[in-house]
Amino acid sequence: MTTKNKENTIAFVYDFDGTLSPSNMQEYGFIKAIGKDKNDFWEENKHLSEKNDANSILCYMYLMLKKAQESNISLRRKSFQNFGKEVKLFNGVSEWFDLVNEYASERMLTIRHYIISSGLREMIEGTSIAAKFDNIYACSYLYNVDGIAYWPAVAVDYTAKTQFLFKINKGIKEVSDNTKINEYIPEDKRPIPFEHFIYFGDGETDIPCMKMVKEHGGNSIAVYKRSKKEVAEKLIHQNRVNFACAADYTKGKDIYHVVTTILDKIKADLEYKELRPHF
Repeated sequence: MTTKNKENTIAFVYDFDGTLSPSNMQEYGFIKAIGKDKNDFWEENKHLSEKNDANSILCYMYLMLKKAQESNISLRRKSFQNFGKEVKLFNGVSEWFDLVNEYASERMLTIRHYIISSGLREMIEGTSIAAKFDNIYACSYLYNVDGIAYWPAVAVDYTAKTQFLFKINKGIKEVSDNTKINEYIPEDKRPIPFEHFIYFGDGETDIPCMKMVKEHGGNSIAVYKRSKKEVAEKLIHQNRVNFACAADYTKGKDIYHVVTTILDKIKADLEYKELRPHF
């Protein structure tokens, strides 16, 4: 990526559950398929986590494998992707990516879209918007020689999410790369500077990422459903996010207005920089 291209590149980074989709992705197809009530499933997961003082993300991944086996449900990657096809999205999400890409392109900017989620990569791959992302950082499974999931490969909890912001900042696509992520790379050599990040999240699990992006000069947007408006506004009062917007990605709604204004500011800042004498 050339310096010019780097300066014009913006990273849109999204949580998934509660941010692009109204509910946890497991609830649309998988939990129904195993014949469980969603509240019962998550309560069992909470009990398992607390009883064993274990990571709740690893626990839900274990429970999914266990419940699928008990219900004779296929554990192949394609099966998880099929469950992903049932995931519902907030208003405007399906059109959002082309909409903002076009807006940015008209201003000689390029947007790269990323997911950082505690949900399942395999399910996100099955959604209608999967192809819109440059990379999906999320939980995933290892598969045996028969293509059947048998063990967690990646578990992304709220503290682990921040590492993927640095991977995007440094241009690292592989989750397994533990070398380059710790190498010193001067800020002006990194593919996407943090001030060109916009992070979209919905709640407490996104706070470390939202605050980090904000503190590094980027922008964080707390996305909320109507019943959670006070929670999102509280994050503004606590200086953890820049904006709080209702979960509607339709053109003309709050998220669109905030994001396009940020893009306009980035473009204006770049033009101002070009005006300054270079010695």
